[in-house]
Amino acid sequence: MQAATVNAPGFVPRDAAWPQLLAHRDYMVRFAQRKLHDPALAEDVVHDVFEAVLSGRARFGGESALRTWLTGVLKHKVVDLVRRRSGLHSLDTQGEGDETLDVECPRPRPDEVAEQRQRLRQTLRRIDALPAGLRDAMRLRVLHDQPTEQVCQALSISEENLFVRLHRARKQLLS
Repeated sequence: MQAATVNAPGFVPRDAAWPQLLAHRDYMVRFAQRKLHDPALAEDVVHDVFEAVLSGRARFGGESALRTWLTGVLKHKVVDLVRRRSGLHSLDTQGEGDETLDVECPRPRPDEVAEQRQRLRQTLRRIDALPAGLRDAMRLRVLHDQPTEQVCQALSISEENLFVRLHRARKQLLS
């Protein structure tokens, strides 16, 4: 029985393939550091990737480059870590026996409120100035938050056409 190579489906790293995997370690650590902003966590996540590959939980199908596949596994590990950690840190309590954490929501200053209202009026005027098809699509789907199917039925258009109209409307509003 032959050892699997990096390019074979169902890749399981053997002693010969380990150097090929290790060649991507520095890149993966840098990638994880950019996402996590913590060098120790980045090292841990990259270690988890290699552990998953070595234990056979992650299998290389040969449909992409090895680095692309490893980066995909790494992304999933980063997401899993963030999800686990977010469940541990609650705003309700600081820890066992501590009092409840009070988080105050800052209120906008009067000048900020006036600025937001002015920006909203200006945006609504710009929506009114759009061509009829784009304006109707924006009003129904975005402003009135109607379901896509209902908007398409009201305008007698397909979903694809609705998305094109919304894209064009947003593009015109940004210019």
